[in-house]
Amino acid sequence: MPSSKTVLLSTACFPSAQYFSKLVQFENIYLEQCENFIKQTYRNRYEILGANGIISLVVPVVKGRGRKIKIRDLRISYDTEWQRNHWRTIFSAYNSSPFFEYYKDDIYPFFEKPWNFLFDFNQEILETLCEALEFTPNLHLTENFEQVPDNTTNLRDAISPKKHKSEPDPQFVPQPYTQVFSEKFGFVPNLSILDLLFNEGPNCLNILDAQDQ
Repeated sequence: MPSSKTVLLSTACFPSAQYFSKLVQFENIYLEQCENFIKQTYRNRYEILGANGIISLVVPVVKGRGRKIKIRDLRISYDTEWQRNHWRTIFSAYNSSPFFEYYKDDIYPFFEKPWNFLFDFNQEILETLCEALEFTPNLHLTENFEQVPDNTTNLRDAISPKKHKSEPDPQFVPQPYTQVFSEKFGFVPNLSILDLLFNEGPNCLNILDAQDQ
């Protein structure tokens, strides 16, 4: 179990199993809304497992003239048909999974209607996923960037798609479960929560809780 009861996380798009496990482990969760946007992170990307291996899906964002853009002010770009492409990829990867039909109507709206801001998009995703799992974490938003609440585990940058940038996390031990392409790839850990949701359904929370060491 973590030594503190509070964790500080970045925003994340369809969060990884590791990220989601923190929502289960900690009593209080602060989500950072005041930091500057950081590229090539889970803030605007997520990973699923397809027929050819891991697929990284990126939500494109509007690039401002300046380098520093507050994450809460970052707009989603619709210069490409990324929503349609993402959904087609997700459908192809998971339409044969045990719980895809059960949860697809909860997930599809995020690839149908436009969202202005990435942070709002991510927040709505998180709330929808928690509601689907009948799980209510104690979420708070930060009021500024520099101040971290006392006795808080700061994991804003610890959970990363770049393995060389990820920090060791002895409290996260992935628990194997059956995936659509298990026979081809074996168990692939720490994908987007979508992978766990579509494959395990209501058992998600039990698996996430078992990852807490």
